[in-house]
Amino acid sequence: MRVEDLVVDRGTVRAVDGVSFTVPEGAITALLGPNGAGKTSTVEHLEGYLPRSGGTVSVLGLDPTGRRSELASRVGLMLQNGGIPTAIRPAELLSQYSSFFAHPMEPARLLDLVGLSERSRTPYRRLSGGEQQRLSLALALVGRPELLFLDEPTAGVDLEGRDLIRTLISELRSEGTTVLLTTHDLAEAEQLADRVLIMDHGRLLASGSPSELVAGFSGSDLRFRAAPGLDTAELARLASCTVSEVSPGQYVVDGSPTPEMVARVANWLAERGEQLSDLRADGGTLEDVFRTLTASARTDGRNGREDRP
Repeated sequence: MRVEDLVVDRGTVRAVDGVSFTVPEGAITALLGPNGAGKTSTVEHLEGYLPRSGGTVSVLGLDPTGRRSELASRVGLMLQNGGIPTAIRPAELLSQYSSFFAHPMEPARLLDLVGLSERSRTPYRRLSGGEQQRLSLALALVGRPELLFLDEPTAGVDLEGRDLIRTLISELRSEGTTVLLTTHDLAEAEQLADRVLIMDHGRLLASGSPSELVAGFSGSDLRFRAAPGLDTAELARLASCTVSEVSPGQYVVDGSPTPEMVARVANWLAERGEQLSDLRADGGTLEDVFRTLTASARTDGRNGREDRP
C-alpha cells in the first residue's frame, strides 16, 4: 500500500493534510494518534468509503476510490460497530458471509480460530462484548483477505481473548497477510507492529519500527511506579534532576540513571513509606514517544496552527 500527499476533507474541515506513507506487504502496521488525529478519515479512504481531495493512493495496486468493488473480495474489515442482527447466531452469520466469496474459509474453522466454537449457536445479543469483537474478527477473515484492516481489535476483550486475538494476528502476518490496525493500546502496538505511524492534526508526525522510534527518543532516564500525587518538586531537588508524573502513578526522572540517583530515589520513597514498583532505567517506550510527539503537535496547534480532527 502506498499513500502520497493524501488530503481528505470532511465538509469544511481538513481531516487529513498531505500524509505520505507505505504499508509493507506481509507486515503489521499500526496507525496511532489521539482522538481527532485523522486516523479514521485516513483508513476510511483506504477502504474506499471516503473520497480524497488530493494525493495518490494505491491499495493492492488499485485506487480505492474508483475500484472499491474490485478490492472488496481481497480486503477484510474489522469494525467495532458492524450493525449485526441481534438474533443471528455466529455459525449462521459466518455461513451467510462465506457465500459472498469464491474461496471462503470454513465457518467451523473460523469459530475455532477465534475461540467461539462453543458459542456457535448462541444469539449475537447474548454474546459478551469481547465475544462479539472476536466474531467481528472472524467476519473480517472469512474471505481469506490479502489485506486486513483492524479497528481497535482488542477493545473490550478480556485478557484471554486479547491474547488469542494478538496471537492470531501474528499468525496471519506469518502467512503473508498485510495488516493495518488502529489502536489506543500503545503496548499492544509495540508488541505486534513491525511498523508504526503516528498522526496528529491530520499530519504524520513519525514513522518507523517501534525500536527505531524508541531509539530516537532522547536520552536514558529512570522510571518507576508509586502512589499518584507524590511531591515531584521535592524529589527533583533531592535528585538534582527534573522529575515528572507522566501519568497517574508513573514517574520519570530525567538524567543519567546512576546507582547514586537510584539509591536517592529509593531512600526518599522508603522514608515516606511509599511502595515502589516497576523501577527501570531505559530510553523510553513507544508510549513515551507518542506522548512527546503529540504533546508537541498540540502545542504547535495552540500557537497558531489550526487544529484538525
